[in-house]
Parts: sequence; structure tokens; C-alpha cells
Amino acid sequence: MASNTPVCDFGWQAVDFELEDTHASRHTLASLLGPNGLLLMFICNHCPYVKAIIDRICRDARDLQALGIGVAAIMSNDPGEYPEDSLENMQRVAEQLAFSFPYLHDTTQAVARAYGAVCTPDFFGFNQQLQLQYRGRLDASGRLPAGPHVRRELFEAMRLIAETGQGPREQIASIGCSIKWRA
Repeated sequence: MASNTPVCDFGWQAVDFELEDTHASRHTLASLLGPNGLLLMFICNHCPYVKAIIDRICRDARDLQALGIGVAAIMSNDPGEYPEDSLENMQRVAEQLAFSFPYLHDTTQAVARAYGAVCTPDFFGFNQQLQLQYRGRLDASGRLPAGPHVRRELFEAMRLIAETGQGPREQIASIGCSIKWRA
């Protein structure tokens, strides 16, 4: 069943965390923050919504990093119920797709809960003060990728945040598979 993200709570302060990535390196908000902001993405390996846009996520991440925005992905699903989301498969996906960003493993699901993440993909765009400015979608894609010339909503929003510290007032919620919580 598809879930939609809530409307952006402008100014909500990012919650600090420390998580390991697929290379066993530890990351915190401070280590991930770029000089012009931070994009945190809750994604996973098995979700058809993520699979439909993962190439665009990788493209936009590289373009945003060039603008001084830190980027990280967080996987919070229960791999016991969804083996495709195991650490080993996270490592494989990150390597195959040459992720330019850390792919973090939220083993306790505490970070997803603290952020109120509801689906994959769920995008959180912060300014350099770590105040939430974007909680929208990547683009018009759903379970299938949108056309090649679709508007790059996430990229445009994050570029605006990098330039002004403020996100766009009009945002369209992301849609995806629900976070797979442990029982």
C-alpha cells in the first residue's frame, strides 16, 4: 500500500543521530551537513518507488553535492521481514550504483521514528541551520519513472535552499512504500 509524506513543517530542527554506513564508517548530522544544507533520504532496496527513481536520486545527489549540500540515505526497514534490505544488500546496491553519498543503516529504527519518516522514498531537505525546508517528492515519478524531461522538484528546492536558506512554499508530497516497522 502506498503512503504519502506529510506537509513540510518549515523550521523543524533536525534531530541528531549517529549511524554506520555500508563501509562501517560512523556519521552524525554535523559530519553530513554541507556548507549549504543537508538532504536526508529514507530509502530502501526493495521498494518499487525507490527502484523507479534510484538513478535520478544518484544524479540529483551528485548535482546537489556540487552545490555544497550534504547528502545521505538512511535505510530503516526491518531486514528480518524484508531480506532485500539487509546490510549485505545495502552494500551491494551502494556499490553497484556508485552512491556518492553514505548509505546509513538505522538498525533500531530510532532515526526514522525521530524524523517521522513514513515511506520510501521520504526526503528531508534542511538549510545550513538544519531547519527543515523541504518534505516533497523527487519529481512526478511514481511506481514507474516519469518522462525524461520532468521537472526536478527536489533538486530545484534544494538549490533554492542552498541559495536562500528557504524552501519553496509549494511542495508535493512524496509517495512510496510504508516504512517496514519491527513488530
